[in-house]
Amino acid sequence: MSQPPPNVLSFAASDPSCGAGSQADIMTIASIGCHPLSVITAITVQDTSGVHDIYPLDSGWVARQARTILDDMPVQAIKLGLLGSDKIIHVIAEILSAYPHIPVVMDPVLASGRGDELTTAIMMESMCELLLPRVTLLTPNSLEARRLAFIDACLAAPPDNSTLDECASRLLEMGCEYILITGTHENTAQVTNLLFTHDKKLRADNWNRLPHNYHGSGCTLASAIAAFVATGQTVPDSVFSAQSYTWHTLEAGFQPGRGQFIPNRYFQNNIP
Repeated sequence: MSQPPPNVLSFAASDPSCGAGSQADIMTIASIGCHPLSVITAITVQDTSGVHDIYPLDSGWVARQARTILDDMPVQAIKLGLLGSDKIIHVIAEILSAYPHIPVVMDPVLASGRGDELTTAIMMESMCELLLPRVTLLTPNSLEARRLAFIDACLAAPPDNSTLDECASRLLEMGCEYILITGTHENTAQVTNLLFTHDKKLRADNWNRLPHNYHGSGCTLASAIAAFVATGQTVPDSVFSAQSYTWHTLEAGFQPGRGQFIPNRYFQNNIP
């Protein structure tokens, strides 16, 4: 009998466009050679232009999905995406506490690419208080990093002069082991992604900017990191491998509808 592939468990919302969410995680994880496991947190009405509506599942249903899978098979890495509600965040925190040996990669989905708000202030507070102490790697974009870093300061908006180094320091103090801040939203010639751990910046990776806007790039990056971690790579190595994989999915991206481009997770197989 051949050795089974590593299992990667994704908590995410369903996206009928298959550009982001659970479907994006499944395609990414499978394309890297791992077996995807999927816990649905919410059902969305969305297309390539944005999210039109969201229906969070009952937190008990989320817990039952996860516990049934975790009782059945070993999981080498967990990826967290759009979580749907504050009750679901509490349930996931309880589940993670029972499996402290499993690495956790969290993509803090606060808004869609169009700007649709997907996470409330209460949910952000719970994410920082309950999930970050259990997260191995947090993968916010620069906008998300600034919002989360100052969530405990009771500010309507983060300070305009806050640096990404300062944001990383504040978020690491909340408990996560690593943080990768992506720089797509920064006004720079290239996209610079910054990886931090406590008291130091581990790496700064520069990538050529691509000409389109993409639906699901953050999901692709976070689930790719989880998949590479599941294969046995270190977190820093997984971060670089996943950045390279994600950049190539975007370079080979396509526009199936009237909105954003979608990453081509199968670019290595030349599947359009």
